[in-house]
Amino acid sequence: MSKKSILSGLVFFVTSLLLSVLLLNVIIPKSDSKLTKKDFLANKATKLNYVAIGDSLTEGVGDTTGQGGFVPLLIQSLIESYNYDVSYSNYGVSGNTSNQILKRMKTQEDIQKDLKKADLMTLTVGGNDVMAVIRKHLTTLKVSTFTKPATQYQGRLRQIITLARKENPDLPIYVLGIYNPFYLNFPEMTEMQEIIDNWNNSTQAVTKEYNNVYFVPINDLLYKGIDGEEGVVQTSGEQTTVLNDALFSGDHFHPNNIGYQIMANAVMEEISETKDNWEKN
Repeated sequence: MSKKSILSGLVFFVTSLLLSVLLLNVIIPKSDSKLTKKDFLANKATKLNYVAIGDSLTEGVGDTTGQGGFVPLLIQSLIESYNYDVSYSNYGVSGNTSNQILKRMKTQEDIQKDLKKADLMTLTVGGNDVMAVIRKHLTTLKVSTFTKPATQYQGRLRQIITLARKENPDLPIYVLGIYNPFYLNFPEMTEMQEIIDNWNNSTQAVTKEYNNVYFVPINDLLYKGIDGEEGVVQTSGEQTTVLNDALFSGDHFHPNNIGYQIMANAVMEEISETKDNWEKN
C-alpha cells in the first residue's frame, strides 16, 4: 500500500470520527455534569432525634424478633420515606402505668437529657391504667367505674406532655391509643369496648389541648384481628377458643409481629399527615 493511500485512509478515518462526534452532540442533549454544594445538601439525610416513652408496647413485648416492637419499624419507615438519619432512645417499660411513666420522667436524667434534644416523641400509655381498674373492681365492673380513673389519668397525661416539653416546647408528640384485647381474657365483660372507646376519647381530648400533640388510634386496627374479624375461633374437641391473629399467641394480650407493624403504619400515617406542621426547614 502506497503512502498516498495510507494518508488518504487516515484522513477519511479522522474526518469520519469528527463528524460522528459532532452528530452525537447534536442528537444527544447536553447535561450539566457540574454538581454544586446545593446538590449534595439536597441528598444529605436530615438528622432526627427520636424518643420513645411508654409501657410494654414501646418496649415491644410480644415481638418475637426481639427488636423492640413498633419502634424500629417506625424508624425504618422514617428513613425510607423521608431520608432521615435517625438516632433514638427507647424508654418503654412493661407494666408501667401513667403514674409510673411520669415518675420515671421526673427522676431519670437520661430521659430528661434525650427529651431536651428530641425532634420527635411517641408515647404509649393507658393500657395498664385500665388494667389497674379492672383488677381493683373485678367483681363490680361497669362503665361508670372508669369515669373517675379516666379523669385522673387525663391529669397525669397532661403532666407527661408538659414535662416532655419542659426544655423543648415545640416537641411533636404522638400518643397512641389503647386497644381492646380484654374480650379474649374477660369475655363476660360485654361493655369492655365502650370502656376502651371512652378511655381513648379521654386521651384524644387531652392531645387536642396542645399544638403538635397528636392522637393515633389503633383499637379498630388491632382488636378485631388482621382481617377485621372479631377474633378467630379455634375448636379442639368440645373446647372453643377465640383468638386474635394480630396478638401475641403467648399471652393473647400484646401485639405480635404483624400487630406491631400495623401500629407502626398507623403512627407513620399520622406523621406523614402532620409533619409539615412541625418539621424544621
